[in-house]
Amino acid sequence: MVRFLLCTLLVLDLAGCGYTTGSLLPGKYRRIAVEPFKNKTNNLDENNTGLYLPQMETSVRTAIIDKFLFDGNLHIADPDKANLVLSGDLINISQDTLRQDINQNVQEYRITVTVSLTLTDTETGKVLWTEPSFSGVTTYFLTGSQATSQSAAVDAALADLATRVVERTVENW
Repeated sequence: MVRFLLCTLLVLDLAGCGYTTGSLLPGKYRRIAVEPFKNKTNNLDENNTGLYLPQMETSVRTAIIDKFLFDGNLHIADPDKANLVLSGDLINISQDTLRQDINQNVQEYRITVTVSLTLTDTETGKVLWTEPSFSGVTTYFLTGSQATSQSAAVDAALADLATRVVERTVENW
């Protein structure tokens, strides 16, 4: 009986659980182009409480390209040499109050960067997926040991967005 249990454990150990850290992308996709994002934020609307940050659409694209480079599953290429093209629009950058003290002084904010995305196969022209409202989020404190600047928080929200975009691209097949 002990021998049977040991053999069973050995077989299960050798079989493994099937977990992998590799990409789930089909083999034909090796290069991606990330087109410049269009800024579709509506900062002229008086009811819009979003942030205005100059050249934010460029920062979004740069963060996504940097994350693809770090990930390494897809190489960045020009659109004419890429298998995939990621295009998108910057829709909104918002800053919401999360916490106030008893005097109504803000202590914590949440920054959300929202984009719309489309991933296209360049060979067939087929849209592989679209995300009409895809966000990266972070929170930041204004005071205390965890205090940080708004610009550092925006960078963290961009990093979160870029991570989510790369994961959506290489893992959701």
